[in-house]
Amino acid sequence: MTYHAKVIAGGKIVIPAELRRELGIADGDSLVLAKSIDGGISLKTYGQVVREAQQAFRAMTGDDYSVDQFLRERASDWREE
Repeated sequence: MTYHAKVIAGGKIVIPAELRRELGIADGDSLVLAKSIDGGISLKTYGQVVREAQQAFRAMTGDDYSVDQFLRERASDWREE
């Protein structure tokens, strides 16, 4: 489905209510805008960006590498030095 929004004074864009509800966007949420390869705009919630970064990190490590595991490894490295 497509939606229509108009840019008003100050560069403000009102996201249609139906789309906000569908995406779970609430007043005060942080959104991330990025220029896409084709010259369009990608709009994501901060939560979506965090989840994507976590998924990319998991793909690089091959498992559910945790902060606790990272800290244990660094502590072990430090003790070995």
